[in-house]
Amino acid sequence: MRTRPWQKSSFSGEGNACLYVSAPDGATIRLRESDQPDTILTTNPTALDALIRSAKAGRLDHLGEG
Repeated sequence: MRTRPWQKSSFSGEGNACLYVSAPDGATIRLRESDQPDTILTTNPTALDALIRSAKAGRLDHLGEG
């Protein structure tokens, strides 16, 4: 697998609450947070798109309640 550099999300501010994304190929997307860079989540474009659409539609809002 070819290594691609990590890109910081344009929505991330300064400090240690930043999201980084890497796409080593067309089928894999890797995500990590700046405060735990050794923890890497791996997904695919279809699943990430579904997650983002659900979050934007408010279908995940209940997860923060508690």
